[in-house]
Amino acid sequence: MDTLVWGGTGQAKVLRPIIEREGHSIVMVFDRDPTIEPPFGGVPVVNDETELDDFFARYADQALAFAVAVGGEERGSDRVKIGDALCDNGFEPLALSHERAWVARSAHLGKGCQILAMAVICEHARLDRFCIVNTNASVDHDCHIGKGVHVMPGATIAGCVCIGDYATIGSNATVLPRVRIGSGAVVGAGAVVTRDVPERSVVTGIPARHIRSIPSMEA
Repeated sequence: MDTLVWGGTGQAKVLRPIIEREGHSIVMVFDRDPTIEPPFGGVPVVNDETELDDFFARYADQALAFAVAVGGEERGSDRVKIGDALCDNGFEPLALSHERAWVARSAHLGKGCQILAMAVICEHARLDRFCIVNTNASVDHDCHIGKGVHVMPGATIAGCVCIGDYATIGSNATVLPRVRIGSGAVVGAGAVVTRDVPERSVVTGIPARHIRSIPSMEA
């Protein structure tokens, strides 16, 4: 299926081999930043939304898939808004799993989720839409992961953890069993989370401690 990739930086590069291995063809990259280098040879990059509208018009009567390649800290809300808008226009979100990821049969992946190389999604874990579980990260059994969550490379989410919408779990962080991470919270790289984290809180360290609050978050 012809595929639009929204975002033209590192996440797009990581997703490309997964998209192509699943038999899809990237026909356009959209990124609002006019200074980015085209990530893929031979694939046009569009920065102007007028051109994007023209592109969508060409697909009015045929299927178009998409992947939202927007990662990074505190970007989950953007990823969900973009994905939902494209869905509302009738386009198909790709749920992408790298060939060397492992996803349990009993796990549930929402639309537009991205499970990258060596990541593990264990039994009865549930991920809402447009989540990223990055390279070598793991989500253990019976976890509930809200929409737009980003679990960064090497992070470990133990069993029965609940993570609220748009939260970010930093690289190599560990969240211990039955902990709740609030919506929009950020767990710093390498932190060990031993107790619940309030929404829109930033925590770091071993054990993780609150260092600041995020003033506001678009939902």
